[in-house]
Amino acid sequence: MLVLNNITFEFGSRCLYRDTSWHIRPGEKIGLIGANGTGKSTLLRIIDGEYSITSGEITKRRDLTIGFLNQDLLSYDSDKSILEVAMEAFTEENRLAAEIETLLVKLETDQSEDILHRLHDAQTQFATLDGYSIESKASSILEGLGFATDTLTKPLNQFSGGWRMRVMLAKILLQQPGLLLLDEPTNHLDLPSIQWLESYLDNYEGTVVIVSHDRYFLDRVVNRIAEISDCKITIYKGDYSYYLEAKAEAEMLQRARFQNQQDYIKQQEKFIDRFRAKATKARAVQSRIKSLERLEKFNDVNDPSATIQVKFSFSSPPGRVLTNLHIRSKRYKDLTVFENAEVTIERGDKIALIGANGRGKSTLLRMIDGSEPFEGKTLPGHNVVKAFYAQHQLESLNLANDLLEELRQAAPEQNDTTLRTLLGAFLFKGDDVFKKIKVLSGGEKSRVALAKTMLTKANFLLLDEPTNHLDIQSVNVLIQVLRSFDGSYVIVSHDRFFLAEVANKIWYIENQKLKEYPGTYAEYEDWVERKKATEQSEKVAEVKKKEMQQPADTGLNRQAEKENKKQHQKLQQAVKKLEDRIVALKDEKAEIMNRMSDPEIYTKNGTGANLQERFQENEKILFQLQQEYDETFLKLLELEL
Repeated sequence: MLVLNNITFEFGSRCLYRDTSWHIRPGEKIGLIGANGTGKSTLLRIIDGEYSITSGEITKRRDLTIGFLNQDLLSYDSDKSILEVAMEAFTEENRLAAEIETLLVKLETDQSEDILHRLHDAQTQFATLDGYSIESKASSILEGLGFATDTLTKPLNQFSGGWRMRVMLAKILLQQPGLLLLDEPTNHLDLPSIQWLESYLDNYEGTVVIVSHDRYFLDRVVNRIAEISDCKITIYKGDYSYYLEAKAEAEMLQRARFQNQQDYIKQQEKFIDRFRAKATKARAVQSRIKSLERLEKFNDVNDPSATIQVKFSFSSPPGRVLTNLHIRSKRYKDLTVFENAEVTIERGDKIALIGANGRGKSTLLRMIDGSEPFEGKTLPGHNVVKAFYAQHQLESLNLANDLLEELRQAAPEQNDTTLRTLLGAFLFKGDDVFKKIKVLSGGEKSRVALAKTMLTKANFLLLDEPTNHLDIQSVNVLIQVLRSFDGSYVIVSHDRFFLAEVANKIWYIENQKLKEYPGTYAEYEDWVERKKATEQSEKVAEVKKKEMQQPADTGLNRQAEKENKKQHQKLQQAVKKLEDRIVALKDEKAEIMNRMSDPEIYTKNGTGANLQERFQENEKILFQLQQEYDETFLKLLELEL
């Protein structure tokens, strides 16, 4: 449906893409990834037609429609209601609605056949386009993205930038373009809205290209990964987790090829150096020199991952209890956030505070910090030193400092190498560390403030959305930082992979109370799913109980039972066959990987390439079988329930 053919794109003196190609096919759900600055957002703008390529060709289907969610939409302003703004997606339906309204007014004074025919045609076309349901469609998507029903009539300009972005996302989804381009769609969403969007995109019939640093989101939505690296686009079939495995295997192969080639080159150079001066070996020496000149060189694996070698110590260890809050009430005018709630944080707690926006997560962090008043009392712990990271912390940065100076003032005991390493992990490379704070963007300032928070002597951290504006690599760095931190913390975040890696307790707010799950995020998700399944089973059992209380079965019921039993046996057999095939393919995959790990196979013509082809074909079939197995097993479960 859209093809980039040998495109090159230069941004000033910098080349972002060089002779690279990409074929986007109908129905694909693609995660576009790459290190910060590799040109992910730029590529979306190229596809959308905003930027022109230096060379190459872009071809697309003539009737292809494109919807593009980008960060520029944050500045969109309107005094229309958010429902009206979202409904702007229905261009033709709105035109017909206006035409119908005009014709109805004319009909009051002109009952001519021409007016009646035009009105009939417009109403028929409007009904064909399902125009009478566009308001309910828009309302449904806005509510799915977190808007309460009673807010839909409020003007867009009364909402913050993040909520406005949700409206623009709703508008683009309602347009249902053939190609949907989403640049960091989860940045302004809370967890329930992200989960709703995952479900929506999973059932979306068009093609989707997503730039995101949310690994859980990518795993649940995409079936392809397009990685930008070294001015090229490489495609991996599967979700993000599969990409990590496939890339690791590809890097293992590349590293083996590079090492084997280096060994070969050293042998040839040794021969050349040894016999260069011997006339009898001149022909052989020249032959090997020319062979080396013609040799297509393999590159070693470029590992962009960063590791942090900073020791995060604090001035004094705290007591067993860090803080205890007895909250009688916390209200904003008519809105009750907390009522008769209690908060206790103990030494060693690594807490993730999750839930929908507007429930009071950030408010609770400020209450713990002591910067938000409430009705109740606080019992502070012994030797507790707090550090609070939030967007408003940007105001504490010294605009006259450069980045290195700002971190030196926060941690004078750390050397410049350590500070530059930390800044590099938060995406500030080379001479970036000498930039003045005053010239940084809002996102860059937030990264500096986060790095500064990590260097404090605090033994208790409060972190409000720390992963915003960080790419996947930087999120991994922050995970390393928090794992090496011996103190305690409470984190508000919607990045589920991040939370799964750093939290040992989960907090959520329900009915103005703070509730706790004493385990990791992965365990919490499993608990929630089991809880839902139990509730569903109870509902099914209740329905069956009612059915059993009905009059005795008729012949039709007996026939239905017979058909159900037959279908159950058929599905059981299908599941068993699929399980056997999957096990066999996994065994074959293990055998191929074992052979691929032997460097000697790459010295034999074609053997390494053939093994790689077999491996890729095995992965493709295994992926398809796994999907088929999941669908068949789900049908079997539904029948058993």
